[in-house]
Amino acid sequence: MKTTIIGYPRIGNLRELKFASEKYFRGEIKVSELEEAAKTIRLYNLKLQKNSGVDIIPSNDFSFYDGVLDTAFLLNAVPERYTALGLSKLDTYFAAARGYQGEKGDVKALAMKKWYNTNYHYMVPEIDDATEIKLVGTKLFDLFSEALENGVKTKPVIIGAYTFLKLARYKGTKTAADFIAQTADAYSAILAKFGELGAEWVQFDEPSLVKDMTADDIKLFNELYNKILPNKGSVKVIAQTYFGDVRDCYNSLCNLDFDGIGLDFIEGKKSLELVKNSGFPKDKTLFAGVVNGKNIWRNNYANTLLIVSELKKFASDIVLNTSCSLLHVPCTLANETKLEESYKKHFAYAEEKLTELAEIKKILGSDSPAETAEYRNNSALHSEPRSGRNEAVRKRLAELCEKDFTRLPEFAEREKIQKERFALPLFPTTTIGSFPQTAEVKSTRNAHRKGEISDSDYESFIEKKIADCVALQEEIGLDVLVHGEFERNDMVEYFGECLDGYIFTEKAWVQSYGTRCVKPPVVWGDISRAKPMTVRWSVYAQSLTKKPMKGMLTGPVTILNWSFPREDISLKESALQIALAIREEVLDLEANGISIIQVDEAALREKLPLRKSDWKEDYLDWAIPAFRFVHSGVKPETQIHTHMCYSEFADIIKDIDDMDADVITFEASRSDLTILDVLKENNFRTEVGPGVYDIHSPRVPSKEEIKAAIGKMKERIPAEKLWVNPDCGLKTRGNAETVPSLTNLVNAAKEARNENC
Repeated sequence: MKTTIIGYPRIGNLRELKFASEKYFRGEIKVSELEEAAKTIRLYNLKLQKNSGVDIIPSNDFSFYDGVLDTAFLLNAVPERYTALGLSKLDTYFAAARGYQGEKGDVKALAMKKWYNTNYHYMVPEIDDATEIKLVGTKLFDLFSEALENGVKTKPVIIGAYTFLKLARYKGTKTAADFIAQTADAYSAILAKFGELGAEWVQFDEPSLVKDMTADDIKLFNELYNKILPNKGSVKVIAQTYFGDVRDCYNSLCNLDFDGIGLDFIEGKKSLELVKNSGFPKDKTLFAGVVNGKNIWRNNYANTLLIVSELKKFASDIVLNTSCSLLHVPCTLANETKLEESYKKHFAYAEEKLTELAEIKKILGSDSPAETAEYRNNSALHSEPRSGRNEAVRKRLAELCEKDFTRLPEFAEREKIQKERFALPLFPTTTIGSFPQTAEVKSTRNAHRKGEISDSDYESFIEKKIADCVALQEEIGLDVLVHGEFERNDMVEYFGECLDGYIFTEKAWVQSYGTRCVKPPVVWGDISRAKPMTVRWSVYAQSLTKKPMKGMLTGPVTILNWSFPREDISLKESALQIALAIREEVLDLEANGISIIQVDEAALREKLPLRKSDWKEDYLDWAIPAFRFVHSGVKPETQIHTHMCYSEFADIIKDIDDMDADVITFEASRSDLTILDVLKENNFRTEVGPGVYDIHSPRVPSKEEIKAAIGKMKERIPAEKLWVNPDCGLKTRGNAETVPSLTNLVNAAKEARNENC
């Protein structure tokens, strides 16, 4: 058997791409230096995979920002507002990714959404009626040639034609079906070019095939590839799927003239069943995703061998594969110098997963697989008992009943009580929580971690930053304040450090979007609150102002979804354990005089199953109650906020309303506030703050731009239910952008308030 992977992390082992890109954005390095940094990462990854024994190595899995955005630029699907700026090709690309505000114009970035059921974000392609889809880019050919020059004939990878059209946002009257011919011609041209270059395999990523497909979807898929595949020439084409199974289109996949089909046997609930029941074409190669590309636990070789042994009954040619791109896991355990070996031996990051593929290949090639050292060592590892069991937590959760998930009195009565208590003006203004994490904040936190400054000096520094932040918000005129979160490294990692049952990595960075990387903590044992997590700083901040000060927490579902979860217990059980800990913190904040508490569930949608039939039982029936449990014990006059971002909310909007928060803030500006129509159609009862400007872009919104957003909001939502706020937290922005943006926000709200009287 041969081995391959779907893709490899592109940020560099120590986030080299992030730092080079941000230097370029600041004008500190030339484009040639950025490109050289990128090439260094690519060639390192190429050599690593070659030396690890990967048989079919991917290329074009590298991107300066996002692979879907790369595909849009490759196919000429770039809105004119970006090309009209007259920037260089790369700067035009970054303008679409980040927005642009300068001497050549002022444009917002493309919309950004979560990549299926992951914490990665992709840029949404935008197609209007004037768009002409055609092959115009050369990046994927350039990277194939670069690898070839370095001794490796790679498998070029690209977002597939069907998935690209399904992910796109259509701004005119045309639909995906109107672009079938153009798209098919473009993908045919790609295959023709790779035929000239001598490529053996080309991988078309089609993750949209694992979602619910209508008859029209299947027709679209078939029409595209019935036009593309006859033009493949000498190139062998893989239809690569991941994040689930292809139950709706398995027969279509098998009947089309693909040379290889990639199936996910980790998240694909029915993948093995499909192969068993329907067989697998003898003339095709099965790319079997048996190594988990989304979690960091070592592969259980015994389980994997059972899957492969079943597949061998139906498929004559199998390539061992990852379940998805390794983009979703950290690069290498080699940088984990502080992690205890008792933990470390259980983990496999991207580099170690290459080793797992090689070991599985070796075991399968042995006459006595169970007698190999690799198999025996793996079996011994997985037979070790897990530490971290907490009987008190398990007992408390076992005793839960329905009333523990219900807050009283009901929403309408609470709303009246809170309106009277807070007496906030129309269109109250607030922020989502964090304020800019400056170099000074980061360096001081780092110095404290290293023991270079004392606890008391560090706490004095944080108090000073909070005091300055409160004073700034008072000066700007915000109505509900926050303490700025200067003590927090990350909205999940910070809480994990205050919870028993978590362990932490040193360099386990994972790309979230663009240059933004996160370091997910690892759920090791049962979760419990070791100590109060936020009370001290919230109480101190409240002492500095007469205005309401929000206590800021991360919700249980988001903490779980942005962690590497255990695999020995259910996600439901883990979520409720975390919910119990956050509930204790909520009640502590309330007891200490904090009257508004925000429990962010930014990632609520993230682990929602991709098929609607699995939504309730497999997710919503425990995710929504977990949030309700967090706040069900507070008094009616305590106002509970939550926040969500960068996901599709329309189809679960009723479930979001059932979270029974008092106020919810949404990311909305990149999607042109389209969520407002959904809220109106569903008679959304919760007070709402659709974000009026995009914090992931460096541009500063004008007062007029924000007023226009408020105007759109008023047309669809009752004015008394509206809040005015940015899209998300401000930690990634600088003070130079934050202060004028918030000033414009407050002034816009005041003018809208006066005009509404």
